[in-house]
Amino acid sequence: MHKAVLVLNSRGDDDRSMRLRPLHFALAVLVAAVWGVNFVVIEIGLRHFPPLLFSALRFLVAALPAVFLVRRPRVALRWIVAVGLVLGVAKFGLLFIGMQQGMPAGLSSLVLQVQAVFTAVFAAATLGERLGRIRLAGMAVALAGIAVAAVEQGTSGPLGAFLTVIAAAVAWGVSNVLTRKAAPPDALSWMVWVSLVPPLPLFALSLLFEGPSADLAALRSLDAGGLATLGYVAWVTTLFGFGAWGFLLRQYDATAVAPFSLLVPVFGMTSAALVLGEGITAVDGLAAALLIGGVTLVSLAGGRRPAPIGEGKEGPKGHEGPERREGPEGPEGPEGPDRPDRPDRRGGQEPEETSSVLTGSGSPG
Repeated sequence: MHKAVLVLNSRGDDDRSMRLRPLHFALAVLVAAVWGVNFVVIEIGLRHFPPLLFSALRFLVAALPAVFLVRRPRVALRWIVAVGLVLGVAKFGLLFIGMQQGMPAGLSSLVLQVQAVFTAVFAAATLGERLGRIRLAGMAVALAGIAVAAVEQGTSGPLGAFLTVIAAAVAWGVSNVLTRKAAPPDALSWMVWVSLVPPLPLFALSLLFEGPSADLAALRSLDAGGLATLGYVAWVTTLFGFGAWGFLLRQYDATAVAPFSLLVPVFGMTSAALVLGEGITAVDGLAAALLIGGVTLVSLAGGRRPAPIGEGKEGPKGHEGPERREGPEGPEGPEGPDRPDRPDRRGGQEPEETSSVLTGSGSPG
């Protein structure tokens, strides 16, 4: 009898963890809107700053003074540095360069979502995750959408800019896998500390490739519009966006929050059409339908790591979840060995994996 009651209560808890309250539902939509509109703000900001300088300033303003207000995430320093370089320098540097070279803001918000495909491939290669038929089918559909978008961009805009944004999506996929290995417990503190890493490398790259004269000219002519775009991408997109997203992920299962990130390209393309006058053709609509549909399958189908031999869903000998070794500052300590992935709230069962944008390890733009 007790077992039956426990099962019923567990199911009730799971149901509650999957249903967002109306206010939280509105918050999730708001975060998706903030991240979607961010591409338009980046486009406007690139009129004020060279792309690498803009990206450097974005992370500098996001990190300071916020880094003094949040605790350092309890992960090894090497993960913070690695993700800071791959996500901050490579992904955002390439995205800003691609948009500066002529990649439309709306299309950028859409194409960047192919990161879910790269994340799944890299996770399968390095973390042993199983792709499965559904995820493979989703990858094929998403890549078909990218092909359609590439043909459209190749005939109407610079193909090089399109490929640069694809390279940004590849870098995002790498950073997603690194973030899964790090397993940071809080999205906001993680992003704030990761934001400390990119400014110096990006400033150096800006001086090298964009030139000190261009950087000085941008800083000397800085006006209210430039400051507003910088404040939006640093404080609204990063601090508010990740603070709210992390709050939702602490309240609900990732699979309940995850689908809302698929609204990002919807808001991105719509706001780009309304604010920047970017047109949305039938081909764009087809590419969007294929890419979003494919990403949905890739992200929400879930991929499980193969269980060790002799272990079932309850873990070895009924033990629920991996053993936790205590370090000087809690489990493993901030500089301890790689942390095992945390078991979900249903015991020792491995949680289903979702794309990292869905679980809060990197904003779309």
